[in-house]
Amino acid sequence: MEYQIQAPLIEEEIRQLRAGDYVYITGTIYTARDAAHKRMFEAWQQGEALPIDLQGNVIYYMGPSPAREGRPIGSAGPTTASRMDKYAPTFLDLGQKGMIGKGRRSSQVKEAIVRNGAIYFAAVGGAGAILSQVIKEAEVIAYDDLGTEAIRRLRVEKMPVIVAIDSQGNDIYEIAQQEYRK
Repeated sequence: MEYQIQAPLIEEEIRQLRAGDYVYITGTIYTARDAAHKRMFEAWQQGEALPIDLQGNVIYYMGPSPAREGRPIGSAGPTTASRMDKYAPTFLDLGQKGMIGKGRRSSQVKEAIVRNGAIYFAAVGGAGAILSQVIKEAEVIAYDDLGTEAIRRLRVEKMPVIVAIDSQGNDIYEIAQQEYRK
């Protein structure tokens, strides 16, 4: 199936999506990679406010290249999601509803997705130049000292992703392996 959804995400819409569905996201999403996740997690552990409100929001695991003249952002391909697995369950429990990256996730992340009615989307690795074209605005909003790993707020229009793990825990990576073995 093919869907168009708005970000921030609404749980009722997420629950309709299934592993393997094609989705186009329009709205506001955030970027954060390893260093930003670590810093946010440490801030949370110390009782400090997080630099973004996680409620219903999507974090895209991406560190862009510098923007060319006239563009809001450079190449914007996904990073390997498993590097954020030690932080993702906590952030999902705090209200985050979506993640965009590439590759498999841990069983702890899958359990947190199901527990929180969340979702994990896969973006196509190696397509960063194409993905950058759907980003209409980009602004660093936290951790500027991290350079490409700073947290950015993005406004995206019809960002193409695939549901990798749906809110019921169905995992496209496992499903594809089973299909291949047949």
